[in-house]
Formats: sequence, structure tokens, C-alpha cells
Amino acid sequence: MKILVFNAGSSSLKFGLFDSANGDDELLRGSFDRFRDSGCDWSLRTAEGRDEGTAPHADVAAAIAAVPEVLAARGFDRIDAVGHRIAHGGDRFAGATPLDDATLAEVEQLTPLAPLHNPASLKAVHLARNLWPDLPQLGVFDTAFHLTNPARSTTYAVPARWREAGLRRYGFHGTSHKYVARRAAEAIGQPVEALRLISVHLGNGASVCAVNLGRSMDSSMGMTPLEGLVMGTRSGDVDPGAFGYLQRALGLGIEEIEAALYSDSGLKGLAGLADMRDVEHRAAEGDADAQLAIEVYAYRARKYVGAYAAAMGGVDAVVFTGGIGENSPSMRRRICDGLDFMGLRLDHDRNQAVRLEGRAAPEIQSWGSRVRVIVTETAEQLMIAREVAEALRRPAPAPRPIPVAVSARHVHLSRAAVEALFGPGYRLTEAKPLRQPGNFAAAERVTLVGPRGRLEHVAILGPERARTQIEVSRTDSFALGIDAPVRESGQLDGTPRVRLIGPAGEYETDGLIVAARHVHINPEDAAAMGLDDGQLVEVHVGEKGEEGRGLTFSHVLIRVADRAFTEMHIDTDEANAAGIRVDGEGAVVETHHARPG
Repeated sequence: MKILVFNAGSSSLKFGLFDSANGDDELLRGSFDRFRDSGCDWSLRTAEGRDEGTAPHADVAAAIAAVPEVLAARGFDRIDAVGHRIAHGGDRFAGATPLDDATLAEVEQLTPLAPLHNPASLKAVHLARNLWPDLPQLGVFDTAFHLTNPARSTTYAVPARWREAGLRRYGFHGTSHKYVARRAAEAIGQPVEALRLISVHLGNGASVCAVNLGRSMDSSMGMTPLEGLVMGTRSGDVDPGAFGYLQRALGLGIEEIEAALYSDSGLKGLAGLADMRDVEHRAAEGDADAQLAIEVYAYRARKYVGAYAAAMGGVDAVVFTGGIGENSPSMRRRICDGLDFMGLRLDHDRNQAVRLEGRAAPEIQSWGSRVRVIVTETAEQLMIAREVAEALRRPAPAPRPIPVAVSARHVHLSRAAVEALFGPGYRLTEAKPLRQPGNFAAAERVTLVGPRGRLEHVAILGPERARTQIEVSRTDSFALGIDAPVRESGQLDGTPRVRLIGPAGEYETDGLIVAARHVHINPEDAAAMGLDDGQLVEVHVGEKGEEGRGLTFSHVLIRVADRAFTEMHIDTDEANAAGIRVDGEGAVVETHHARPG
């Protein structure tokens, strides 16, 4: 399957052609930029080499119209689909999405949130639909990867009316961060779901993303691509009180201030230059403004790296990408210097000798560093091609009801925990078999104790596990006074500790989680419904016998296992929200693959 990918900006067009049938081969990569009345600059890279020069195209529309001829001249006169990078998808678009009229209308409504980015993408989509009217055209959204962010990282502390109007954090560069996380995991040789990564995308646009166990947990960009790091022409973090002050002091209107924060700030605002290469050159010549710009840029990035390491409870690797992250050894060093306290030490010789040919991902930390430092070239177009190909291959889910079970608080105990709580050699008493084969509810109960309170008569589920896991609802965690993270079963590293009390003693352990909502499903049912292990889906849940009640749950994890009894598990908080007392029934209403591994 040959997929053409467009990444259109207001003043540039990047495109690539990929063959998904041959290991994601990049057949061609090109760009048109620096548009002017007399034409533009262009470059093209294929297996035969690289060409560059000038072309008579005065804008993006003319450049897109020229792409079919560029492809045909190199023997690529047949393509199967077109993928488009779109900056803002709001909270609606979580995966590669067919760009029909209804979808484009929804994307158009998001333009105020990405005024520099979405209009250019939409224009490219309309042009491409005219050029290839019979081909599937799909959008991949920069915001999609970040839809796994918990509410604590997406919610602004503003009046409810503002939040109801859509004021929240979204995050961007998601396609880049997703690719970088996967590439770093490959280089390390571990599943991305086992790692805590900080992806640092530094370019004209810049952001940092905390990728916790395979999922985006937080990102420095917010409601728009303006928040966060210092960028080429964008300010990054600014006190919102500046709007009122600038109106009173300088008589500036909101539109003037917003335009300046997007186009006249960042490196350009500090040093008069938007390109880091020019700023570094000027700084080396002694320019004080350029020197300050570099210091502010590095300080802001280092602050976010430290904050995300704390938010995840540690970090396994910091990964640099983007034009500056890939090509500026001095900026990488400025950001990493001072992070020794968290076990990160850079090897300065390796940092200077980075080579990224062939999608390399070299490690540049010194020997003995507890945190890896990796540099890799981002590959957003490749990631878009992969997601488009996957979406086109995946069959639509068959409408089939899924039983829903309410999972109250419970614990899974290790052998050491059983003996500490009930005595040496004690074996749990099976009181009731569960629907998942081989699992049972035990007759015994334990008490959970936290700094604020305790939960009595907590159920124990068997059989014993290699590691103790305690599953509670969000409300339970507040009752205990412990911040329990939302985790998949078995993802227990970095989880908080809690005290268990049994009739024979106490046992303090980590492993306290709010279980991520999930569907257990056997391979036969998964195949019939077009679902894959690790896939995230949306499921509408309603109580049996009650029309008009229910709720659509997003980011429901599909867990395929032999002999599994097909059912969805939700906790008591989620059941209350959906109006379910004991059990119910749900149906998959939308699917996407948000797990990067």
C-alpha cells in the first residue's frame, strides 16, 4: 500500500511517499518552502540521492498541484491513500480519521484553537481531494496522542463556564512524541509500556512530553500550541495577567497581543532572530540579547524535564528530537547540565559526535548515568503513514453487545503478603469462582489503611500473584488520602505504598492503583468484532432495562487472552456515573490505537 503524506504549513509544504507493504519504506521525501512571487525553494530525497533547487510555485496550493507530476517523473504514478497532518483535533479525534465533509466541518470549528496551523492543513485537504477524488484521505491529529492525559494535567483552574466552553489543555506534536517514544524503546530494547520517557522536541515549534508506560501523561503545550517552551516566534509560558497589563499600559487589544505572542516573541522577541543557528552564531560573537535568548530557552526546557521526571516518579530516558534537539550539541548540553541530581550525566564527547543516518538513535549519556540520553530524528510523516495504513487495514467493529461488570475495590496478594496477613503456610479459601477462568473470590478479607482513613472488609481475589496489587476507585483513593495512579493491571512500578491489615499481622506494599477501564475478550470474539490486543476503544454503557441511561467511556483497553470471558470491567465510580448498580451492557462505538507499542 503506497501512502502519500502531506504536512502543510502556512509557508511550507512537506510530503513523503511510503510503502507500507515493505516495512514502511520511505520511497520519497520532499519539501517546498520559502514561497515568494518568483517561486520557492524545493528539495527531494529518494533512494538515488537528493536534489534541490528552485521551483515556480508561489504558494502551497501551487506546490500541492505539482506533486502528482513530481511523483510520476520518478515512477510513482499510483498511490493508494493520502494522509494529512492536522494540528488540532480537540478531544474528538483520537486516531487516523477519514476526512469526509462532516469531519472537515468539525476540524474547521477547531480553527480558533490553532489559527496558524489548521487553516493550512484544511486547505491542503481540499486541494488533495480535488487531485485524488477517488482515494481515501485520512487525517492524523497532533492532539490525538495526548488524549490519554489524565484530567489533572488537562484541566485549567478556571470557572466552570469557561471549561464547559472548551478551555482545557490538549498538547501538540503528538505524532512526533509517539514516534520518538517507540524509537527510543526499540533502541533501549524494552517495551515502551515498561518505560518512563521524556520526549524533548526542539524546533521552531517546541514541546516536552512525559510518556509514562507507553502513554502521554502530560505535555508542555496547552489549549493552543502557544503554551510551554520558548519557540522560534512563540512566547511559551506567559502570565495571563499580561493581557490586562498590556491593555492598560500600552493600549493593546487582545488580537494584537495574541498575534505578537505567536509571531513576534520567542527567540525572535528576545534576540531579533527566530532561527537557533543564527542566535547561537550571534551569541558566540558576544551579542548579549542572543546569549540571554539561549539561556532562557535552555532553562525553560530543563525546568520541564525536571518537572516531568517528578510527575512520573522517575525517568528512564530523555530523548531529544526536532531540528534543534537533533542538531545542536550545545543546546542538549545546556539542558542536561544540572540534572545530575536525578542521575543524568551527559558524555560530552558522545554528545558532540551524534550521527542520525538510517533512523539511528544513539545514546549520549556517560557510563554510570542512571538516566539514558538519546538523540533521534523525528519521523512524523512515517508515523502518519503507519497510522493511515493501520486504519485502512482494520475492519470496522461488528456491533455486538459486551457484558459490563462492576469491579469493587479488591486486592491480589503475593505469597509473602498472604503469610504476613494470615500466618505462615496459609492458603486462601476459594469462596466463589469468577467468570474469568481460573480466578476466584476468596472468603478472607483485609483492611486498607492510609494517612486519611481506612477501608474495611476489602475483597481478595485469587489466585496468588507474583506481586501484590491493590485496586481501588478514585473516591476510595481520596478516602485513604493516597494519590493512586490510573494503571493497567501489572504496571506497578512507581505506585504508592499502602498498609494492609489481616488477622495475623500487617503488610506494607506498593501496588495501589485505580485500574484502567478494560475489556477482557477471547480471540474469537475479538476477531469477530475487529478488535486487537492493546487497542483503545470507546464503549457506550447503559443499564439493562433502562432506556436513556448510560455513558460513553473513552480509552477502554482491549485485553485479548485465550479462554477469556468477554466482559468490560469498570469500577464503582464509573458504574455510578453510568447509572449501573450491578451489571449492564455496552457496545463498542469507536476504535483507535493509542498505545504506542
